[in-house]
Amino acid sequence: MSGRFITFEGGEGAGKSTQLRRLAQALEARGHSVVTTREPGGSPGAEAIRALLVTGATGRWDGLTEALLHYAARRDHLRCTILPALETGQWVLCDRFNDSTIAYQGYGHGAERAGLDALYQMVAGDLRPDLTLILDLPVDVGLTRAGVRNGTPDPAVEDRYERMGTDFHERLRQGFRAIAAAEPDRCAMIDASAGLDDVEAAILAAVRSRLPEA
Repeated sequence: MSGRFITFEGGEGAGKSTQLRRLAQALEARGHSVVTTREPGGSPGAEAIRALLVTGATGRWDGLTEALLHYAARRDHLRCTILPALETGQWVLCDRFNDSTIAYQGYGHGAERAGLDALYQMVAGDLRPDLTLILDLPVDVGLTRAGVRNGTPDPAVEDRYERMGTDFHERLRQGFRAIAAAEPDRCAMIDASAGLDDVEAAILAAVRSRLPEA
């Protein structure tokens, strides 16, 4: 595969979607063909599964059930969107990927890492992102930015994970930091508490240093 695969990770309200769009525009301005996508989702089958994961009561699934749903969605996403784009030389920018499963279902809900790794191997094989940008900021700031709602869940609002409580989100943050520490060659930590332009500049610097062809 001749394309490049960049993933954006981090807690709620970190600004991943905004920064992904900005990076896509910067890469396109330099002549690269870019595909932007997201998880859970990114293909018709995966989008159908997404609705089961991001809406409804916080306790509707346990960690293992969530993980199985995420990996089912990921398999469809890879087969229908990511792999075809990479094989034709495009740059794929993905809002969340496997590190979110490790952080949310592993660190957040206590699913065993060995099982998650085995599931990933089944659905993705040896594929790994060329670069993972982890946007980090304090949990209270992120949840405020995300506009967390309380009370009866609205089935039309994709806020199931946001409503899981501060302790859960603190575990996520520590999980993402542990992932970055364990794989420094793949992961770049970005201070997402800065302004949008400063965060974008840090991301562009990380991309240029790790992937010079960008």
